[in-house]
Amino acid sequence: MKTKIVKFLKIVVPVLLGIALVWYFYQKFTPEQWNEMKRHFKEANYTFLFLSVLLSLASHILRTHRWHLLLRPLGHDPKWFNSFFAVCIAYFMNLFIPKSGEVSRAVTLNQYENIPLEHGLGTIITERIIDLVFLLLFFSLAIFLNYALLMDYISSVIPGYKLLWTLLILFVVLIVFFYWVQRSSQQFALRLRKFIAGLIQGMASIKKVSALGVFIVESLLIWGLYVASFYAATFALVETSSIGWEVIIITFVVGSFTFAFTNSGIGYYPLAVAGVMGLFGIALPLGNAFGWLIWTANISSINFFGLIALIGLPIVNKK
Repeated sequence: MKTKIVKFLKIVVPVLLGIALVWYFYQKFTPEQWNEMKRHFKEANYTFLFLSVLLSLASHILRTHRWHLLLRPLGHDPKWFNSFFAVCIAYFMNLFIPKSGEVSRAVTLNQYENIPLEHGLGTIITERIIDLVFLLLFFSLAIFLNYALLMDYISSVIPGYKLLWTLLILFVVLIVFFYWVQRSSQQFALRLRKFIAGLIQGMASIKKVSALGVFIVESLLIWGLYVASFYAATFALVETSSIGWEVIIITFVVGSFTFAFTNSGIGYYPLAVAGVMGLFGIALPLGNAFGWLIWTANISSINFFGLIALIGLPIVNKK
């Protein structure tokens, strides 16, 4: 019972916090600000939002192929549609539980391709490590482009000392936990060691990738498509079509963090985008309208392709 309650709270609490944050923020809006934001929605060019979605879809296709490059050295060559649908379902699942998509990807290939769960998770963790490296590179670029403004915004959202203490405590807990796992002879620890060994094997698959050059190029293209998708969306509004790259990169980075650490940025993404744009003198209603437009386009596509994947998987695997 307690486990079910904890799982339920993990799903509901972040969403409720996001909704509360949205309510708290927007109840301060004046009627004039509401009217201005509505005007931006009416005047938006939705063709560019559709282009943004297509670029995002292209990144999913490349991600599917890149995943295969990691699976093949382990002796697995899944059907392309199974892998692609697994990627789509992963994004869909992240709407409800943060990071549950990674597990759902591995479970999907385990169910339809008989790929061991630890192999699937290991390769996915490898992917996520690569993605984190790229996100940190973009973060470094954002800092380089405008250090003072970005640091002011982040420190206003997450106080530095809290972040430092959280990371330090987490680091100590992980060290103690892994020490116990290595030393303990309990059944749970033995199973976990076996599982971790499988994960390490999966993560090490990058060393065995024969087309390492292709893997690196595809990683660059995936993140290039992410930025291109965001950039295309700026043309949906006349007022954001001429913003500089320093604004685009910083807004993209902060928005990406909200997607990575919450339920796909529910409530947080539009506010984060508006907050960053506000640092560059962009009016609050305009920043909010842009944030909601790009977030809604992304979430709509995630729902659409996620549902197609859930329906399509049993069909393409029908014997």
